[in-house]
Amino acid sequence: MSTILVVDDDDQLRRALSINLRAHRYDVVEAADGAAALRAVSRAAPDLVVLDLGLADLDGIEVIRGVRGWSLVPVIVLSARRDQGDKVAALDAGADDYMTKPFGMEELLARVRVALRRAAPALDAPVVTAAAFTVDLAAKRVTDATGATVHLTPTEWAILEVLVRNPGRLVTGRALLQEVWGPAYGTETNYLRVYLAQLRRKLEPDPAHPVHLITEPGMGYRFEP
Repeated sequence: MSTILVVDDDDQLRRALSINLRAHRYDVVEAADGAAALRAVSRAAPDLVVLDLGLADLDGIEVIRGVRGWSLVPVIVLSARRDQGDKVAALDAGADDYMTKPFGMEELLARVRVALRRAAPALDAPVVTAAAFTVDLAAKRVTDATGATVHLTPTEWAILEVLVRNPGRLVTGRALLQEVWGPAYGTETNYLRVYLAQLRRKLEPDPAHPVHLITEPGMGYRFEP
């Protein structure tokens, strides 16, 4: 049974989310503010965090940054903020998905399943080696040319995994979005720009002139070993 941490200072919504998640056989931990959320991530070690951005004590983006300082747990953001800048800021801080309120419970459950499936270990997967880094798909581990571990968020890993499983082949932006975020996605190209920039900063010797994670303008992305 997967454990989900629900963080929202709206008591009614938090309880409704918890009831629905428990009804679908998830174990649920609740937190009503950012400080409690950070403590819960440490103590409960959840498999997924569902986080509202508009908390009373801390902005949700600060909570994401705090979590990302030491944990790769997937984070789904719930927010009434519809501005694209807020979405990009949350993703850039380390969120894995972003849903605007109001939302449908079935859609949230689908995104929960996608996030948990993405975080599950891969079996019988190869090791892919590029000039600047090595990707162990089974261990979900990336090392640089010196052998040091490169720490990726779950979404960064998911994008990299799709690309390295298709070496030399074009992966369209739509296909990449749907593979990583689910079938409801296909046009949120800003998500990909944010995450590819982060991956290049972590993996490319010269992020401004990538040689492994290539953008094909207007088409998609390509991994070149």
